[in-house]
Amino acid sequence: MADPNSFPLFLSAVVAITVLPGPDTLYVLGRSLEQGRIAGIVSALGIFVGNLGHTAAAAVGLSAILMTSALAFNLVKYAGAAYLIYLGIKTLLSRDRSFLPPTVHRAGLLQVFGQAVLTNLLNPKAALFFLAFVPQFIDPASGQVALQTLQLGVIVAAASSLWLALISGLISSLRRFLNRSQRFVEIQRWVTGSLFVGLGLRLAVAETGDR
Repeated sequence: MADPNSFPLFLSAVVAITVLPGPDTLYVLGRSLEQGRIAGIVSALGIFVGNLGHTAAAAVGLSAILMTSALAFNLVKYAGAAYLIYLGIKTLLSRDRSFLPPTVHRAGLLQVFGQAVLTNLLNPKAALFFLAFVPQFIDPASGQVALQTLQLGVIVAAASSLWLALISGLISSLRRFLNRSQRFVEIQRWVTGSLFVGLGLRLAVAETGDR
């Protein structure tokens, strides 16, 4: 089991990260705006499956790293914190409109599901994020690193897809605002960047027993 002392911080971080816009959010927004609520929810389920794939990959990788070297495990942890800070700074400095939902073509629900899975699995940043985030809350001394990774990863995947499904249910009343408001884009950019930087700094300076 993952360290119960770090679980409240983990849940808080999951909530903060889940509500931030990213490629998965954009895909669900695009499908919801183009095809409606059901297509958005199906997309959220596809992204859940994709995130399970990233979780399994992270579990195998982290186990191998830990068995090789505890130092290597810590290097991955701090590299992950640095990656989160980098993402935050990059977001804060961005001046494009990439957070706006993309235009997507109508497709059958099975195709929507498959595209969502592939969109998530083929996003290298998603894989890097699982490797960056999950190690912060693993207790190597407790053993079973792969099991800890799977437990935490499933929670992240489920929370993310639940949030995306809720967004899909609400998006119809906001579609014009989301498509046209530059102010909304700016708010998302600053919230996203600031939270990533803050989380990265918090995780980088936290002691093992203080997480």
